Amino acid sequence: MPALLRVAIVGCGAWGLNQVRAFAAEPRCTVAVVCDPDAHAAARACEITGGHATVRPFAAVLAAPDIDAIVIATPAPSHAQLALAAIAAGKHVLIEKPMAMTMLDANKLADATAQSKVTVMVGHLMVYHPVVARLRQLLSSGELGALHYLHASRVNLGRIRRDENALWSFGPHDLSMIDYLVQQAPVSVSARGQCVLQPGIEDVVFLTLRFANGEMAHIHLSWLHPRKERRLTLVCAQKMVEFDDVAADKLRIYDKGYDRPSNFTYFDEYLTLRDGDVHIPQVSMEEPLRVQTRHFIDCVRTGARPQTDVASAVRVTRVLAAAQHSLELDGVPVSLID
Repeated sequence: MPALLRVAIVGCGAWGLNQVRAFAAEPRCTVAVVCDPDAHAAARACEITGGHATVRPFAAVLAAPDIDAIVIATPAPSHAQLALAAIAAGKHVLIEKPMAMTMLDANKLADATAQSKVTVMVGHLMVYHPVVARLRQLLSSGELGALHYLHASRVNLGRIRRDENALWSFGPHDLSMIDYLVQQAPVSVSARGQCVLQPGIEDVVFLTLRFANGEMAHIHLSWLHPRKERRLTLVCAQKMVEFDDVAADKLRIYDKGYDRPSNFTYFDEYLTLRDGDVHIPQVSMEEPLRVQTRHFIDCVRTGARPQTDVASAVRVTRVLAAAQHSLELDGVPVSLID
């Protein structure tokens, strides 16, 4: 491994430019190459690197001995095939979400990763958010009590996609967080949506997951909404928690719920409402993309397994594919049990 990890960024659209910025700011690597068929987009990416990067086609990147790692930030339908080519070329790979748009491609990536000696990581960005890490600690410590359900809202009046619907565009964020927090796969999923602006592409999706132990998760996804919301609520037996990524105070812990005596049977009158304090803990904030970038470099350097590895992305893709099937069935629940 050279002193600096030599990285190629493939795809220089809006998010690809963020990847260029993040990797160019890391002292342990250099953005050596950018790749995009749009010459203007590639030129903007080169400017962000201070002119250090060159522009090459993807085929040349695969064959280049001076490239150690490839970041794939192209449109979603191309992720799987480009990643498979990069793995076959012996390059370390960071794949933007969604890793794949079918289970066939997801399993191909899992097989290729297992047979390779390279690091393959998926850009499930929210798993690297400092507040999500704190939520994981709170759940693991038992402070919140048993989890009852989660509710997520990821909506705004935003950029319209033509190559993916709201489920595949926004869903990986919340599904990867839920996978990370709940630590178990759902047993079923149902989804209903609406195509308002473009036929065949759902602008709004309502998604419901059920888990084996009775927990539920409900997710609202839309790019046709009057207000931007990025909120995840956890309702637990002892306390409730809200993560609001748009607010200044991103994490609030509510000492709220119902208490019942130890000899409780079934009489509702013995339930006691608890409406306690609201605690806003201090969380040391850092841009999740910077945290994710450093983690990728660490994994390439040490050979450690990424926190958002291909196995976790296969689980997320499995839920997405089942939810898409449920969408096509107008909300009929789809089992995720083999």
